Amino acid sequence: MKRIGKSTFFIVVALIALFSFSAIVGLDYRYGDNIKTMIKGVDDVRLGIDIQGGVDATFEPAEGAEASDSELEAATVVIKTRLSALGITDSEVYSDTKSDRIIVRFPWEAGTTDFDPDKAVQELGNMAELAFYMGTEKTTDAAGKSAYTSPDGPVLTGSDVDSAKVVQQQSSNTATGKEIVVSLNLKESGREKFANATQQAYSSNIPIAIWMDDLQISAPMVNEPINDGNAIITGGGSGFTYEEAKDLADKINGGALPFKMEATNKRTITPTMGSGSLDAMLLAAAIAFCFISVYMVFLYRLPGFVAVIALIGQVTGSIAFLTGWFGFMPGSTLTIPGIAGIILAVGMGVDANIITSERIKEELKTGKTLDASIKIAYKKAFSAILDGNVTNVLIAVILMGAFGVPSSFFSKILNKTVFFAFGATAEGFVYSFGFTLLAGVILNFVMGVFAARLMVTSLSKFNCFKNRKLYGGDEK
Repeated sequence: MKRIGKSTFFIVVALIALFSFSAIVGLDYRYGDNIKTMIKGVDDVRLGIDIQGGVDATFEPAEGAEASDSELEAATVVIKTRLSALGITDSEVYSDTKSDRIIVRFPWEAGTTDFDPDKAVQELGNMAELAFYMGTEKTTDAAGKSAYTSPDGPVLTGSDVDSAKVVQQQSSNTATGKEIVVSLNLKESGREKFANATQQAYSSNIPIAIWMDDLQISAPMVNEPINDGNAIITGGGSGFTYEEAKDLADKINGGALPFKMEATNKRTITPTMGSGSLDAMLLAAAIAFCFISVYMVFLYRLPGFVAVIALIGQVTGSIAFLTGWFGFMPGSTLTIPGIAGIILAVGMGVDANIITSERIKEELKTGKTLDASIKIAYKKAFSAILDGNVTNVLIAVILMGAFGVPSSFFSKILNKTVFFAFGATAEGFVYSFGFTLLAGVILNFVMGVFAARLMVTSLSKFNCFKNRKLYGGDEK
């Protein structure tokens, strides 16, 4: 507490203001005719199907391709993962094994005004077949299509790939001692095949090329036989940049289909609510926030004023989570239940500030000094706030695990321990509620507890704010 000086309040307010501005407005820069988004703002939040509508597309195996039930389910999981990588969490993806079809429903891209289903489906990328071949040679058949010279066919297909991700590893070839690589993990079905292939490629000093249909996306050399199904793909002499490694990993993950698919039917989905209703909801939320702010300041005075600043940070922080502002995690689609999650989290934030403000008043009434009252109040209030938020965290985690894509962190944990008997699902509108609720609870501790404590303690150092009445106590 002694380390918190008078300037702390202004520093915290400045940081919250800067953070809020960047989360709402974003940051773009123009390079020639290209506009690159550095930080996504509120206009980049993807609205759910229930708010803005979306696309209904049917995918079927391309002509000549056959799909078993297990392969169709595998392709369904890949499409769900691809949608998640694009930040599309409000989606419905399910397979119809009787007719070999996969039905996909997802919302329009943020800022879309031309509601073209064909253009929207292109966002999912090329539904190409991923395959690993010995060597890099290819020929062209009479029809002009690419054909592979390998007489034994592909070493691996997309159904053998579990995941690909960007990692850093130690390296003596770089100035920093580290290099960016792509870590490739194979399923059990591909490990023995890959072990045999890498042994042959290593002995023959030839690469194993990775193809998406007729496009070669990588051709790494084999430095040693790989028997455990875990491979590292490096960028060669110059190495990978992060963007290059991520692009390759995304192509492997997104293209890991066991067969090529094509969209046979596309149509527009109309929203159940509409943007006009969203505007009305946002206006109502703004009015409600103003009333809450007046109530907090009137009833709790200085701590109430600080609580309003913390709540502003919490609301804009929820927007930042939705846009992917933090970088370490992708954004999420905003649905009506997602808005409800934000509102519930804000309510928990108000409750946290009320608990703390009441504690300060109680400590002051016992005759303690102002500094001691603030310190003890925040210490005692924390346990009550923690208990009240733990339940929300558990609910949010369960919802995100049960209704998120199978590759997500919480889904991997819960589907192995709790939901393994029920199969995977991806009801994005429910996931959105869990996402915004969890984000709000995290922000509640950051803004409503930590930042608010810094601001209140800092203000109490000013002579003009030492009046105990400003904190709900009696002047001594």
